[in-house]
Amino acid sequence: MRRFMSAIVSLMLGAGGAPAVAQTLPPGPPLAIQMVTQLSPSIPQYTRVDIPMLREGIPQRSGGRISVTLASWPERNLSGPELLRVLRAGQIDLAGIALPTVAGDVPLLDIIDLAGLNASHDQARRVAEAMLPTLNQELERVGVRIVAFYPFPAQVLFCRDPVTSLADLKGRRVRTPGGSQNDFIQSIGAQPVAIGFPEVYAALERGVVDCAVTGTATGNGARWYEVTRHLYALPIQWGTAAYGVNLAWWNRLDPAVRQFLQETMRNVEEAQWKLGLEATEDGIQCNAGLAAGCRIGRVVESRPMTVTRASEADAALLRQSLSTVVLPAFVKRCGERCGEVYNRIVAPISGVRYEAR
Repeated sequence: MRRFMSAIVSLMLGAGGAPAVAQTLPPGPPLAIQMVTQLSPSIPQYTRVDIPMLREGIPQRSGGRISVTLASWPERNLSGPELLRVLRAGQIDLAGIALPTVAGDVPLLDIIDLAGLNASHDQARRVAEAMLPTLNQELERVGVRIVAFYPFPAQVLFCRDPVTSLADLKGRRVRTPGGSQNDFIQSIGAQPVAIGFPEVYAALERGVVDCAVTGTATGNGARWYEVTRHLYALPIQWGTAAYGVNLAWWNRLDPAVRQFLQETMRNVEEAQWKLGLEATEDGIQCNAGLAAGCRIGRVVESRPMTVTRASEADAALLRQSLSTVVLPAFVKRCGERCGEVYNRIVAPISGVRYEAR
């Protein structure tokens, strides 16, 4: 079924990213939707999926019944941590939420993409889908519901100075999105720094931080290659994010409209997971200035980055830190119930159990 849906999405995106335009919603009262979805207006998740499938596709496929106002975080002066609050307040209807950035409000959200948890893109998706019912139970208490997940490319290190192993990060200031990534960065002797994504470029440029973690293609789209020279390609996380809706708004929708939007978000979800996988290696190739392998992002022709692939020893260290550092710190923040949820739902997928210490 997943392959079938991916084929449909590929056809939808084939002609310049334009979605199918056949009307699939019966006539009725008009509806205007406010959406704020991505951390930058220049990243492929926004330009290749959200714009064609949400801003343009929904009005077309609804026969003009639904209009969409779409913006990225910086275009609405948002940095990420406040997305849940803005959404639950009804200031927007649908948001693209980087889950680690809002885990301070709902700590359980960190569980699906803990540092070192997911060795592959496919596992990241399986964990997210397994956790969806439980996460929605948690979120609905604060008036929010997840309607789709999506990943960013593999989350790697962009650094101003050379880095050939995790040991090189000792003493360096590293921007992270928060949550479990802070625990891992501290465990290797580096100093995590909390900075909203729109401000990271300037922080790297001025030397406020020495390194920053983001997706391979995300950093390319945000032009981090202009302010960093070295990329260490260790997938610390996959940046699993979610499209969330204001629950009261969602429940008030006409059932036909709600079904139309849910089906739309399923197609968006398929497109985003496909893009996240493809963009991981594409981002590495683009940042390295290798035009032959750069089909999604921007080829860095002037001063391409030096890319170092992760060593087996560092991959093993990251994996080991999940059980020794990351999981205990997560449960300490979230509570023992979260350890039980992890062992019941996530551990059968990850193969790593939480053991109380």
